[in-house]
Amino acid sequence: MRSLIDADALRVLHRAARVLLDDLPQLTDRLVAALQEQEPAYRTAVEGDAVATWQEVHRSLRHSISSLLDPRGARDGARRCSWKIGASRAEQGLPLDAVLHGFRLGGSLVWQGLVDETSRAAPEDVRLLVHVASDVWDFVDEHCTIVADAYRQTERQMAWRRENRVRLLAAALLDGTSRIADLPEAAEALDLPEHGRYVVVAVEGTRSPGCTGAQAALAPDVRVHWHTGVDAEHGIVLVEGDPSAIVPDEQPPGVRVGVSGVVDGLAAVGEARQLADTALRLCPEAGGTVRLDEHLPAALVASNPDLAAALADRLLGPLAVLEPADAEVLLDTLATWLACDGSAQRAARRLYCHRNTVLNRLRRYEQLTGRNLSRPTDLVETTLALTAHNLLNPTRHA
Repeated sequence: MRSLIDADALRVLHRAARVLLDDLPQLTDRLVAALQEQEPAYRTAVEGDAVATWQEVHRSLRHSISSLLDPRGARDGARRCSWKIGASRAEQGLPLDAVLHGFRLGGSLVWQGLVDETSRAAPEDVRLLVHVASDVWDFVDEHCTIVADAYRQTERQMAWRRENRVRLLAAALLDGTSRIADLPEAAEALDLPEHGRYVVVAVEGTRSPGCTGAQAALAPDVRVHWHTGVDAEHGIVLVEGDPSAIVPDEQPPGVRVGVSGVVDGLAAVGEARQLADTALRLCPEAGGTVRLDEHLPAALVASNPDLAAALADRLLGPLAVLEPADAEVLLDTLATWLACDGSAQRAARRLYCHRNTVLNRLRRYEQLTGRNLSRPTDLVETTLALTAHNLLNPTRHA
């Protein structure tokens, strides 16, 4: 008895579905009108391209009704159609809720059409449609799921493409390879003005346990775009006030920050990145902030490691005749004396020794190197050589 009822129900369903298929243009008009009336997002879509929207609705209805007549033969085509609609609507930015609402409206319209046609042609058969109602609505639910999956997958792909494009644009700015024609796009993607004033900060040490990220190295409410590199993170920072207020002097232990000078426009960010990297090389291993504008002589040394090594070897190489511990004492004394502005008394207090001890060590340095620390040229060269030595041996001053 059940199989007979099902067979009769399918007969009634197919008869009504064939009529709907023949009347597909009118059915499409009705669904487009319902979408315009009930769904604002589709109203906008119709106003933007009425022909494309009508064709999309027509294809979807055709596949749906054909699936009622031949579930196996029409299944794959119907699924491909629904997937394409979900993907294309995601690309166009139509809200997913609106797309799903449209599919359910279509399902309701088809079901009502089946009922109306059966009521017109054979009213006594309307009761048989109850036996296929669940199949019709299962089809609608299945295709709503297909649409949602396509929509979300396309959204993820679009987000990945946007993020990758932003990364490429930021990388080109920082590398100095960005084309002038790309600057407006870069400004929009990074949400930064093309002609603003900028500094670049290079940050290391924020990936260690306990650190909260590179953003914590900056003052609050700073407009910045971060770009993560292999060894360091670079921030393109918009200067809207005092540049010195952008980065605090004190940093968490192990966090090193190099800050470039101010440059004009995104076109100069590549130059600023090089300056920030140079400042980072001057930063102590223990952590802190180095602003390039405050360390220009040292930056000159750091910008050319080969010349820095040659300068250190020429000015400090003669100390190699000493025992390593003795050479270290002379270097520490020299560095402390320079840090104390050439005051032997202050250097002695800092080194916990007598003033004459400091002077004797300085004289020993002069004897070994043939330099005279009273002569300005020798003093400048010695200072730069010591800076080069510290850069080449960073763990010594960690």
